[in-house]
Amino acid sequence: MSKDVFQRMQAGETVPFDDPQYYQVGEIARRTTKLLTEFNVTADIEKVRELWGEISGTPLDDTTVIQIPFYINLGRFTSIGKNVYINHACSFLDMGSITIEDDVLIGPKVNLSTEAHPVNPAERKALTVKPIVIKQNAWIGANATILPGVTVGKNSIVAAGAVVSKDVPENTIVAGIPAKVIKEIVE
Repeated sequence: MSKDVFQRMQAGETVPFDDPQYYQVGEIARRTTKLLTEFNVTADIEKVRELWGEISGTPLDDTTVIQIPFYINLGRFTSIGKNVYINHACSFLDMGSITIEDDVLIGPKVNLSTEAHPVNPAERKALTVKPIVIKQNAWIGANATILPGVTVGKNSIVAAGAVVSKDVPENTIVAGIPAKVIKEIVE
């Protein structure tokens, strides 16, 4: 049995937009957009939890909060732990998978993008993906951007406005464009 378009992407294959299976991406994205329309207008946290379960396939833990508005292209490749707080106006592109471990804080307008396009102009209308992992007790500051393939280490802080293109070691603070370690966190 051959792999579907998502399995191929997550295995590292670059997939062009004219791939015969690419329509599957559009189908899931349309379903997610429809659910997000309702998600982003409800003030009922229990309804938000229910809708997140429909979007991702996994219920949102009772200790976790996602503030609205919230944007995600697919949702089925995002895993959110316990006691997580995701502030307003965040945008996640999760085809490559996003893992947010327990006790993570995500500030407003944070962008997590697991998706990119090849540099070569002849191949640009293709898609490549790499996972993002936010380890336990990390804090992502307002308007930070985390790029494909990045792991943010346990207890680390990504400063507001940072653009993170490389892994963040645990117990450090990174800042800037591109983000660099500016301080170690000592307990």
